[in-house]
Amino acid sequence: MTHYKLTLAYDGTRFAGYQVQPEQRTVQGVLQKALSKMAKAPVHVDGSGRTDSGVHALGQVISFDFPGNIPEPNMVMGLNSMMPLDILIKQAEIVDADFHARYSAKGKRYLYKVALGKYTDPFKRLYTGHYPYRIDPKRISIALQDLIGTHDFTSFAASGGVIKDKVRTIYDATCVYDQASNELIMEFYGNGFLYNMVRILVATALEIGNGRRDLHDFKRLIEVRDRQQARGTAPASGLYLKEVYY
Repeated sequence: MTHYKLTLAYDGTRFAGYQVQPEQRTVQGVLQKALSKMAKAPVHVDGSGRTDSGVHALGQVISFDFPGNIPEPNMVMGLNSMMPLDILIKQAEIVDADFHARYSAKGKRYLYKVALGKYTDPFKRLYTGHYPYRIDPKRISIALQDLIGTHDFTSFAASGGVIKDKVRTIYDATCVYDQASNELIMEFYGNGFLYNMVRILVATALEIGNGRRDLHDFKRLIEVRDRQQARGTAPASGLYLKEVYY
C-alpha cells in the first residue's frame, strides 16, 4: 500500500458538504468512488475537516492508502480525468504512513468573501455572502484583532456541533476591501475552528462594521460564552477553506 496526500479545490455549490451521506452527492463520496474504481478495491479517504453544503475549498487536503504505487503526477492526471468539473486535484504527494489529513494538521486558514452591492449579483450569489448596508472595513480590521490569541469561542459555535472543548487559538484575522470587485475579504488563521465558527464571526464582524455593535464587542462575546448573543450566521456561499498547515 502507498500512502498519499492530495490537495484539491472544489466548488461546494452542488455538494451536500464534504462528508459522505446516504443518497447525497458529497466531495468525499465522489473521491472514494473514483479512487475505488482506479484501485479495483474499496478506498477510504480521510479529509482535513468537513465543509458544509455550499462551502468551497481552495486547498482541502485528503489522505488515503492505495494499492500499488502510482507516480504523483500520474495520480493527479488519472484522478482529474475522472473528476466532475467542480473538483480539481491540484497536487499529489506520497507521504509517510502515519500522516493523517485531519490529525496531522497544525492549523487552517479560511477566507470569506462579502459582496457589498445594493442588490444581489446573480453571478456572485453562489460564491460570496452579501451585505447591502453601510460598512467600515477599518472598524472590522480593528475588531478582528480582539480574536487573536487563545479563547473559549462558545459564543461562536453553532448548536449542531458535538465537540465540547470550545477553546481555540486564532493566530491571525484580517479584513481588506477590494475596490475592483466591491467585496470585503476576511481571512482567519487558527489551530482549529468550531462548527460554523467562521461564518458566525463574519456575521458579527459585519454588524461591528455597520456600527450595530460596539467596536470591541468580540471581547464581550468571548467573555459571556453565549451563542444567542452573537446571533447571526453568514451564508455558506462566501466561505472557502483556503489552506491547511502541517
